[in-house]
Amino acid sequence: MNFESPAIQVTNLTKRFGDFTAVNGVNFEVHRGEIFGFLGPNGSGKTTTIRMMLGLMKPTAGSVEILGMKVDGDTVKIRPRVGYMSQRFSLYNDLTVLQNLNFYGAAYGLSNSELQARIKAALAMAGLEGREKSKTKDLSGGWRQRLALSASILHRPEVLFLDEPTAGVDPLSRRAFWDLLYQLISEGITVFVTTHYMDEAEHCHRLAFIQHGDIIAYGTSAEIKNKMMRGEVLELEPSDAPGAVKVLRAAQASQALHIEEVELYGALVHIVAPNIKKHQSAIERELHNAGIQAGQMSVIEPSLEDVFISAMKK
Repeated sequence: MNFESPAIQVTNLTKRFGDFTAVNGVNFEVHRGEIFGFLGPNGSGKTTTIRMMLGLMKPTAGSVEILGMKVDGDTVKIRPRVGYMSQRFSLYNDLTVLQNLNFYGAAYGLSNSELQARIKAALAMAGLEGREKSKTKDLSGGWRQRLALSASILHRPEVLFLDEPTAGVDPLSRRAFWDLLYQLISEGITVFVTTHYMDEAEHCHRLAFIQHGDIIAYGTSAEIKNKMMRGEVLELEPSDAPGAVKVLRAAQASQALHIEEVELYGALVHIVAPNIKKHQSAIERELHNAGIQAGQMSVIEPSLEDVFISAMKK
């Protein structure tokens, strides 16, 4: 990767709507040929930031450079070099796969011979061969997302923006979609992606967390874990996981337990605190008094989801 010249440079980017600040002077850069993850809860400023980066919304202050070109409202030079896939499926459901690709290819200004070659390559990459005559509305969510991705890269952009591209898609389809993204970066494309899925975020080369318009964490997954995690993680497999969370949060609120966080992970419970082992006997006692068996307990490495939740609450 070429880290000397960033694909994207965001400097003091700010957006205000009256008295409300949606994006508050954020700074970050995206290296060429990497997948950069942009994470935050709903309303944190993710989509507003992307819209300003694409020149679709004028910032109140600050600047964005893409491939060395300043995004200032005149994006004629930039648009042919970037691709965008929105969080809502944006293709035409009543058209076939091939008709959608022909339409978007023509919109990008591709000549017919060039367009047909690009469509053939896109169909092969996305595994859509044999589905060319299928109407888009008849495709599953995962296949529709592959089609949308194919349409967004027909003009071979150097930077690709993806706004929650796999929202509502099943885990196997999400995994296949990310395999496609890795194929794209192997070809030199830079990917900027927002997502709510922590397993996807783990696959990004670098990340930024945004909350209330502020960047609160920035770096590789390992760097963010080291910097943002406030304690160790104790994982429990109790006899009643939801009940255990309720009991332990009540003990936390009454200060019977001096712990930082209690979170439910399916049938498991994660408890976060500095020097967590010294709290184990007290945790077992609280659960035992409530008629809940603590089950297997072990100190584990924090997941990115643990860190994200910790960062959002900090």
